[in-house]
Amino acid sequence: MSPRSSRADILRELHGRRNWDRWGPDDEKGALNLITPQKRIAALSLAKTGDVFSLSRPFPTEPGPTNPYPAQHYLRTERRVGGGAARDFYGIDYHGMVSTHIDALCHTWDDEGMWGGKNPAEVLGHTGSSWGAIDKWRDGIITRGVLLDVTRFRGEPYVTHQRPVTGEELDAVAAHQRVDVQPGDAALVYSGRDRWDREHPPWGSELTADGQPRRPGLHGSCLKFVRDRDIAVLGWDMQDQMPNEWGIPWTVHGATFAFGVALVDHCELSALADECARRGVYEFAFIAAPLVVEGGTGSPVNPLAIL
Repeated sequence: MSPRSSRADILRELHGRRNWDRWGPDDEKGALNLITPQKRIAALSLAKTGDVFSLSRPFPTEPGPTNPYPAQHYLRTERRVGGGAARDFYGIDYHGMVSTHIDALCHTWDDEGMWGGKNPAEVLGHTGSSWGAIDKWRDGIITRGVLLDVTRFRGEPYVTHQRPVTGEELDAVAAHQRVDVQPGDAALVYSGRDRWDREHPPWGSELTADGQPRRPGLHGSCLKFVRDRDIAVLGWDMQDQMPNEWGIPWTVHGATFAFGVALVDHCELSALADECARRGVYEFAFIAAPLVVEGGTGSPVNPLAIL
């Protein structure tokens, strides 16, 4: 699939190749089923030097054009005879443009339903979701991570509106880096968001003339790459390119409800990309542990890459 992909091509991926019932009609783990105990053990063996890279952006307490509901962090102290203690409060609306977080299977859907064909009206309520919530991933994610550095492959600082990342290009990046993306992997796609933000309005803050989001990122053709490689986790610093040319509500984000893939949004990948390029090694142990929020549609997360 290429930038010439038609609406029918994208819907064929979202509807014709979905993983519903692949692990049974009651499955709420999705593509994380691909991460077997053997896969975890093999992933941990990839750590050679023990160097750890956090892939999280800072807790987003500063308001801005992409952070209209900033996270809250308040601290208070307690004095006791001979000492004391500090206590604080965290509050966050993490779905958005700035917080590093993981999307649960109940987070998105299209007109054919959410993961497993469930009707969102029947499983979502004010207290959370009774289906596909983040607590189903309470054991965390330990798997092989693979970085796909689009910027170095192109020799350009960042991905642009005019040239989104395509599925064909991800294949080419993997081949160029001599790394094979395998079933159950966490594929991390670096598009240069940090450098984009230094030269443009913050990524995700632009709007089209009719008020729709306008942002560079991954083209809908990347769905085929995700499904063909049986990826379990997709992490990225830029998300789906918007707007898309087909009027589809979710393109690559649809990998969640179609394939059961865990999406880790707004990763900070620049330091990892630099180190992978220096070593010529693009595989590592990947670890991410969401909060155990019963009924939650996702969770703030601090993903780790261990080289």
